Amino acid sequence: MTTQLLAHLELDKESPSLTVMHRTLIACTIVVFASACSAPDRAPAKTGAVTAADSTARDSAAHEAHANYVRVINSNNIDSLASMLTDDVIFLAANDKPMIGKPAVRAWVDGYYKAFHTKWDKPVQEFVVSGDYAFERYSYTSTDTPVSGGKPIVDTGGGFVGYHRDPDGVWRVARDAFGPDHPPATK
Repeated sequence: MTTQLLAHLELDKESPSLTVMHRTLIACTIVVFASACSAPDRAPAKTGAVTAADSTARDSAAHEAHANYVRVINSNNIDSLASMLTDDVIFLAANDKPMIGKPAVRAWVDGYYKAFHTKWDKPVQEFVVSGDYAFERYSYTSTDTPVSGGKPIVDTGGGFVGYHRDPDGVWRVARDAFGPDHPPATK
């Protein structure tokens, strides 16, 4: 195939229908294919091939991370929640600055838990596992009851979580971006 493309390049070199961009695209395609075909085999990270059973167990553990995350959010316990976060976690909450790193997220959640007793329902809309990462799109209904008393605040929205399987084999939250599915209430 590479020889045919090169021959096509030579035959149509003077052809007005084959522009410089076309020749460049064909040349880049040849380089990419040649590189891919000549790349050395990389040794697998683990000894032995990944079996279907290994893949199923990995995927099951990743899906269990979602259930664990919802459980620790609803525990209203900052230490439990922090145990589910990677050290480099990032939270992106609507109308707030990004929280980068476990200490920043922990401080934000601690303030949230001191102000509200929360209960989240987070149905999964989509869940994809790829190696040591899993990606989840979810919807949510949160019910926040002020600790100081008062009427519960119910909100709905959606979000996206990125999980990472850490070296200890535990799936933890690496990224969580969430926000309401409606405009802010007017005062």
